[in-house]
Amino acid sequence: MRECGKSARPAAEDDLALIEMVLGGDRRAFEPLARKHELRVFRVALAILGNAEDAEEAMQDAFIKAFRHLDQFRRESKFTTWLTRIAVNEALSRRKARKETVSLDPSSDVESQSLPARFEPWRSNPEKLYGKHEMRRLVEGAIQALPPIYRETLVLRDIEEQSAEEAAEVLGITVPALKSRLLRARLLLRESLGRHFEEPRPLPVKILDSVKQMANMMKAGLARPAGR
Repeated sequence: MRECGKSARPAAEDDLALIEMVLGGDRRAFEPLARKHELRVFRVALAILGNAEDAEEAMQDAFIKAFRHLDQFRRESKFTTWLTRIAVNEALSRRKARKETVSLDPSSDVESQSLPARFEPWRSNPEKLYGKHEMRRLVEGAIQALPPIYRETLVLRDIEEQSAEEAAEVLGITVPALKSRLLRARLLLRESLGRHFEEPRPLPVKILDSVKQMANMMKAGLARPAGR
C-alpha cells in the first residue's frame, strides 16, 4: 500500500540526501540509493519486456544512466518518477530493438478492441480455493499475459501505486489515456482470472450468453466493409 504522508516524506528526503552526497563526490552513496529502488525498477522493466533476463539488463542500464545524469535531476518531480521514466525508456528501447511493436495511440489501442465479454461474479473468498503461493502464481501469470501497454500501465498504477499523473508522465501519455488503458487492463485481468475464481453458472445461462456472443460476432462481421 502507498505510504502515508508522514512516512513518504522522509523517504523522499532520504533520496535527496543521498543524491546530494553523490553529487558532492561520494559515489558510494549511490549504492544504497540503487538498492532502495531496484525492485521497483525491475518490476517496471519486467512489465514492459515480459522477460526477466531482459528486465535485469534494462535495470542495470537504467541505473548506469541515472548515475551518469544524476545532475540533471531537477527535483521538479519525485526521484522515483524520474528514475522510473529512465527505466521505462530503457525497456522500451530494448523492446523496440527486438522488433516487438505495439501501437502507442491511446485511441486505437483502447477503442479498436472490444471489452471483455465475461463479467462473472467471483467467489466470496478465492483464497479458500488456492494457497497464497498458487494465488500469486495465477495473478503474476495473468499480468504477464496482458498486452505490453496494458501490463505496464497496471504495474505502474496498481503495483507501484504511482498516481495517475506520475504514471502518465512516465509513459509520456495523457492522464485520460492512462485511465482508459488502466480500465481495460483491469477488465482483461479480471477476465483472465475469472475462470479460476468465478461462481459456476447454470447451464441455461451459459447457453444464453453463448447465443448473445455469437449474435454480436455476426453483427460485427456484417458491419465490416466488403472485402475485409
